Amino acid sequence: MTPSPDAYWLALRRVRGVGPRIARLLLDRFGSPAAIFAASEAELTGGGIPRPTARTIRAFSDFAPLEKELCELPRLGARIVRWSDPDYPANLKQIADPPPYFFIRGEFAAADPRCVAVVGARTASEMGRRMARRLGFELAAKGFIVASGLARGIDAEAHQGALDADGKTVALMGCGIDVIYPPENRKLADAIVDGHGAIISELPIGTPPLAENFPGRNRLIAGLALGVVVVEAAEKSGSLITARMALEQDRQVFAVPGSPLTGRSRGSNRLLKEGARLVDCVEDVIEDLAPQMGALVTRKADPRGGADSSGERAANWDESESNEVKMILNTLKDAEKLHIDSIIETAGLNARIVLNLLTELELRGLVTQYPGKLFSLA
Repeated sequence: MTPSPDAYWLALRRVRGVGPRIARLLLDRFGSPAAIFAASEAELTGGGIPRPTARTIRAFSDFAPLEKELCELPRLGARIVRWSDPDYPANLKQIADPPPYFFIRGEFAAADPRCVAVVGARTASEMGRRMARRLGFELAAKGFIVASGLARGIDAEAHQGALDADGKTVALMGCGIDVIYPPENRKLADAIVDGHGAIISELPIGTPPLAENFPGRNRLIAGLALGVVVVEAAEKSGSLITARMALEQDRQVFAVPGSPLTGRSRGSNRLLKEGARLVDCVEDVIEDLAPQMGALVTRKADPRGGADSSGERAANWDESESNEVKMILNTLKDAEKLHIDSIIETAGLNARIVLNLLTELELRGLVTQYPGKLFSLA
């Protein structure tokens, strides 16, 4: 019996010797997993694949367990997202070793690159937990997707903060999509999926949370995001692996400073010494990411796809902006500076909508933010 197309996708990573980098090389050359498994040994080696790996690909025939695994996905409320699918995240495609596919429960706006990772210690301090939840809340309130690893401590608080803001968050797993680890975060995982977020894993169904799985998981956290914020990390923390991978993937790295009197922040403080951006509020993160996002926001704002100057856009906003944006700009029109609470009250809009739109307007050069959450027209 001929394997299904998705069974070929799963087989691509079950062949010994085929990791994400070789899988990407094969897909670039042959176009699809089915074509890879149909290729001759000479064709495979001619594409730069080691001969032993080519022989293993040619010899692979155990598709029955893969078909059974695919049949389990609907029962789990999960599906497969392939490299070739339009909903494969653009940020993840940019890294050197993206997974050829992954399993997902929930929703993920692949076309929206505004994702920031918040990671840190499992045995976090109370202050660290509060900071992680605050960052998760404020990032989500400003329209960012908050990524983390569903671990105890900082990760869980970042996810919960995003949920508290009625925002979106995504959890990257170091186990199968059907295995929630740690078990006490099962309710949090369900809340993420129910809150229009997602749980993602590249590992086979039923894979336990083994230590060797987590570095690979960490590369996905870093790859999915524009930047990684480390809240608390000891000297040998897994969060430092995530930060290193973020640097390798040309992502921004941020760190929250911690007391030198405890060991919980030695790793994150070292990141600061090595050049990570110091974070004490969410604006520090957004300010550094603005150059990466500015072009994207401008393209979305200009229906002609042109590169108007901010001055030209400011002059024409009355004709092209949404009613919500007009309310905010009109509120700021006759004021020197207004506090965020005054803008929310005067505009009569939901706080999350106002925060999100102010961030977009700031990136477009129409609004200027000052210390103390004060805003004015640029």
